[in-house]
Amino acid sequence: MKILITTPFTESGLHALNESRDLEVIYENWRETGVLYFDEDELIEKLNSGKIDIFITEADEVDAKVVEKTDLKLIGCTRGTPVNVDHESALKKGIPVIYTPFRNADAVADLTVAMMLSQARKIVELDRFLRTGDFDVSDLDEDGFTKFLAKYMGVELGGLTIGIIGFGQIGQRVGKRLFHGFGSKIIYYDPFIPEDHAVVAEIKATKVELEILMKTSDMITIHTPPIEEAEELISDTMFRLMKPTAQFFNLSRSFCIDEDALFDALENNRIAGAGLDVFDDEPVDSDNRFLKFDNVTVMPHFGGNTRDVITHQTNMIVEDILNFLNGRPLKYMWSGD
Repeated sequence: MKILITTPFTESGLHALNESRDLEVIYENWRETGVLYFDEDELIEKLNSGKIDIFITEADEVDAKVVEKTDLKLIGCTRGTPVNVDHESALKKGIPVIYTPFRNADAVADLTVAMMLSQARKIVELDRFLRTGDFDVSDLDEDGFTKFLAKYMGVELGGLTIGIIGFGQIGQRVGKRLFHGFGSKIIYYDPFIPEDHAVVAEIKATKVELEILMKTSDMITIHTPPIEEAEELISDTMFRLMKPTAQFFNLSRSFCIDEDALFDALENNRIAGAGLDVFDDEPVDSDNRFLKFDNVTVMPHFGGNTRDVITHQTNMIVEDILNFLNGRPLKYMWSGD
């Protein structure tokens, strides 16, 4: 069988596949080739001309036509959900679809807490000010230095109430880091996670309605799944419930908030700040409108951009490719749920 891999893989993962006598591996990592995805006809031609049996991708759109016009026997997607693969068409042809659930959950949780620390201690704001070249402590009298200290005074995460919207795998990891690492009080909103969930008990989290969470949290972070109910879940009305000292974090998806409403809340100083990794317009560049705010930490959708994520996704996909070749049950097969 021939396998085409266009997503980043570790050397050890490639070695494990090359060790199999049943596989011929073609590795075209998009990070190295610069080709993030092929258009539909290009992809069909590439798969057919290469006589590819197994296709592993991250961003290529494996739609109904690609499935129908090729002879694939296994499709792999290195994402938390294989949204770029037409699962129904693959199912009709008897083609299993494997994926990499929660491969980036720890990475996103880490960055969420890092952003919270940045905002709590005004790291970005203070760093920006010092880099202007306009600050010379020797020019300040006692009153001026006192004002400087007051302006950039931070807070400790342990004294804050953190509201987590979406208490799935990432939300739970964020909660654990904050509770065990800092002693923060955790409240959450998630219709699908009951109050008797093990993690809820472990970190003494309290389940609340969304409006209560927005009103009472010192920091709010959203980690909702890509479902219709989450679209613009956090509207202008919700942002207006926040305390003026509260901060908002989005490392999930931009469609789950009203981005214009968030911008307006920051513009009019109705909230204290934000940490953002996802936006309506991506990829992010230096023209991003939120960069005008010193009290906002902006990242260019880097939540899952770690070497460890590549290791996680490689290990899961390699395990299931070898399972497939040896007729064993697939561990990470997408069911469509």
